[in-house]
Amino acid sequence: MTQIAGQRALTLLALALAAGVLTGCSKADAGAEVAKAPPSVRAAQPARAMPFELYTHCGIDEARIGSTYFEARTPLSNGAGSPPEGWDNPYQRGTMTLKSPTEAVFTDDAGHEVTFRARPGADAFKRLCR
Repeated sequence: MTQIAGQRALTLLALALAAGVLTGCSKADAGAEVAKAPPSVRAAQPARAMPFELYTHCGIDEARIGSTYFEARTPLSNGAGSPPEGWDNPYQRGTMTLKSPTEAVFTDDAGHEVTFRARPGADAFKRLCR
């Protein structure tokens, strides 16, 4: 990839992330935020970090990046259907890093780190929260 093509891909990724769409929470009252990026951009930059607003209102269990649904390896909740103490609600701003097509890691300035793994074949969240 040329430097100009790489810059164009990063610009498209930034624009796609800025236009992310909230889709809702998932199983066990956990949440997710959507950051859409064209598949060709995601495939070209799998190890890139991107700004990400993780939907936490119902806890931390799932996220969608582009068209891929991910689930937290260790879901987080306060036990009452909300994010654990120390997490913002309804969103936690941070960075999502795609380590590979099947693994992503969310981190933030508060020191939180959540590893997500892809759910092969998933085309929706496990469950939307209310």
